[in-house]
Amino acid sequence: MKEEELKFTKNHLWVYIDNSNATVGLSDYAQKELGDIVFVEMPEKGKSVKKDEVVGTVESVKSVSDLISPLSGEIIDFNKQLEDTPELINKDPYGEGWVFKIKISDSSEISALMDYQAYSKFTEEQT
Repeated sequence: MKEEELKFTKNHLWVYIDNSNATVGLSDYAQKELGDIVFVEMPEKGKSVKKDEVVGTVESVKSVSDLISPLSGEIIDFNKQLEDTPELINKDPYGEGWVFKIKISDSSEISALMDYQAYSKFTEEQT
């Protein structure tokens, strides 16, 4: 996926909207800040989540970070490959390194996400 097609959160997650579903992962900025990712605690499939709710964690050689759901809905899938190869997030954050998929229950929440230009500006202000 191209960054320009994605939405982003202030928690450095990317979101790809496909009708009423969304694929979520860590941004390239996030994976670089975290360093080598060694473990991902996945959200539970079938679980209903609210926007801004902690749904899992990402552990790197530097720290442990919460995965915060960018939207409300139901977890419909997670990336099983990350159980054995969490470093996929480092290698391909916008492709093979996706983390989970959610069936969106409140599409009005999408408008709160940043587009790529806004996110780029946001990350520049972080450094």
